[in-house]
Amino acid sequence: MPASASALVRVHPLAVAARLVMLALVSALTLIATQDAGQLRWIALLLVAALPAFFLPHHRIAAPLGRVAEVAITGLAAGSVAAAANVSGTVDAGFGAEAVLPYLAVPLLTAALRRRPTEGAALLGVAAVAMVIGGVIVQYSESIITQPGYLAAGGQWLVLGAIVTFAADTMRQLMAPAENKPQPYAEATRLLTQLRSVARSLPGATLDPGGISEHLLEELRVVAPGHRAAVLSASGGGRLVVLAQTGAERVDWEVTLDADSAIADAWASQQPQTASRSQARSHQGGEASSLVVPLVAGVRTIGLVILEADVPSAYPSAVIARVTEVTGPAALRLEAALLFDEVRSLATNEERQRLAREIHDGVAQELVMVGYGIDNAQATLPEGADETAEELRTLRGEVTRVITELRLSLFELRSEVDRNGGLAAAIAEYARTLGTSAGLRVHFTFDESTARLPAATEAELLRIAQEAITNARKHAGASNLWVTCTVDPPYAEIEVSDDGKGFADDRPDGRYGLAIMAERAERIRGRLEIRPRHPSGTTVAVVLGTSARRDSVRDSVSAPEGE
Repeated sequence: MPASASALVRVHPLAVAARLVMLALVSALTLIATQDAGQLRWIALLLVAALPAFFLPHHRIAAPLGRVAEVAITGLAAGSVAAAANVSGTVDAGFGAEAVLPYLAVPLLTAALRRRPTEGAALLGVAAVAMVIGGVIVQYSESIITQPGYLAAGGQWLVLGAIVTFAADTMRQLMAPAENKPQPYAEATRLLTQLRSVARSLPGATLDPGGISEHLLEELRVVAPGHRAAVLSASGGGRLVVLAQTGAERVDWEVTLDADSAIADAWASQQPQTASRSQARSHQGGEASSLVVPLVAGVRTIGLVILEADVPSAYPSAVIARVTEVTGPAALRLEAALLFDEVRSLATNEERQRLAREIHDGVAQELVMVGYGIDNAQATLPEGADETAEELRTLRGEVTRVITELRLSLFELRSEVDRNGGLAAAIAEYARTLGTSAGLRVHFTFDESTARLPAATEAELLRIAQEAITNARKHAGASNLWVTCTVDPPYAEIEVSDDGKGFADDRPDGRYGLAIMAERAERIRGRLEIRPRHPSGTTVAVVLGTSARRDSVRDSVSAPEGE
C-alpha cells in the first residue's frame, strides 16, 4: 500500500475530537455574537482546512499547509465576525472577534506538541497578518481595524498563542514524570555498603559460596536423607563447578549443560527433576534415585542441588516439596555469595594488574637506568682503578639480579588461571618459567578431573603454588622441584617439594610468606601443610576438602632445566 494511502486510514481520534469541539464552540459563539447565520461560512471553511489534520496528520506537506490555512481563515473570520457583531449591536467589535479567535489555539498547540517552534512562529505571523487584513477589507459603518476592542482581542490571542507555542515544550517537561537517571557509581557504592553490612552480620562474617553450600546440604540431610549430595554452580564455558559435596564416596558429577540428563533439564526448565539413575559419570550402576533442584534467584538459575539415594523412588512429591522449601531461601543467599566472590575476584585481579603496570613503568625502568649509569661509569674509569671497577661489576650484577626478580614478580602478578586451560596448566607454566630462570629440573604430576573448581578458589590455589615455588627458587638452593596438582572438585591438593637445604624459620621474609599462604588457604577453607622432605628439602602442600577416592589417570612429566 502506498504511503499516502496508508496515511488516509490513520485518523487520530484526539485531534478530530479537539477540532470538532472547538468548531462547535466558535459556531455557537459566532451565532450569539452576530445573530447572522451567514457568518457560519467561516466555520465551514475552517472545517475544510482541518481535513488534513483529520486524515493526514503526519504528512510532511499537507499537515503544515492545513494548519496555515486554519490560522489564516481564523484571522480573516475575526475581522468579519467583529464587523457583523458591531453592526448588529449585540456586542462590540472586540467581543465579536473573541467569538472565533479561540480556534487559534488548535493549530498553534498542534505545532507546539510536534516540537516545531519555527512553524509555530510562522503561524503567529500569518495570524497577525490575517487579522489585520480581515479588519481592513471588511467595511461596514467604520473600519474595524481602528476599533480598540478588536485590537485588544487580536493582541490578547496573539500573546496567548505565543505562550502556547514557546512554553508548551517547557510545560511538557515540567509535567512529565521525573526519570530516574542511572547513577552507576552511587548505586554501586550503596549496594556494596549494604553487602558489607550483611556480610558482617553473618556467622563467620563472610559470604563464602562453599560454606553456604555446605550449610544447605546439612539442612537437606534432615528433610531428605540420601547417599550422595552436591551443590553445583555455573562457571565459564557452559560448565558447572562443584561448590560442596557429601557422601561416602566422591563422585564425578555430570557438569555439562548440553548432555541428556536431569541436570540439564532442571537448569533449562527451572523445575525440580527426578530420575531413576545417578547423575554421576563414575557411578557403578545398580538401583539409584536422583533429585535435581534448581536454585533460582529471580528469573536466573544460579545453581543446582543434587540429591541421590541407592534405592528406587526415594523422592516422592512430598519430599520434593520439603526440599524446595529449603532451597528457595538458600538460592538468594548463594547468589549474594557468588556475586560477592566475583566482585572480590575482579577487584583483586584489577589491583594486581595495576601493581604490575606501576612496577614496570616505575621501579623497573629506574633500575634499568641505574644499570646503564653503572655501565657508563665502568667505561669511563681511569686506568689503575681496579678496586673501583670490581665494586662496580659487583653492583652491576646486583642490579641485574634485582631486575630479573622484578620481571619474575611481574610475571607472577599477571599470571591467571585460564578457564579453558585449567589450574594445572597455569601452575605448570609458572613452574617452567621460574625453573628455567633458576636452572631447576622441574617434575610435574597432574591428576585433574574434567570438573572445575570455582574461579576464586582456583586463583587462590595458584597464588599459594606461586609463593611455594618462588620460595624454593630463591632460598632453598635446590636442584630439583616436584610439583603435584590433584583436582577432583570440591577436593584439591597442590604440593610443591624441593631437594634444597630446608626451610629456615629465622628468615624474616619466610614467616611473612607463610602467613600469606596460610591466609589464602583459610580463605578457601583449606589447610596449609609444611613438612621436611626426606632426605633433604621442604614440602609445602595446600589441601582443600577430603581425599578423593576414585581411579584416575596421572600425567607424570619431567622437565629438565624447567622445560
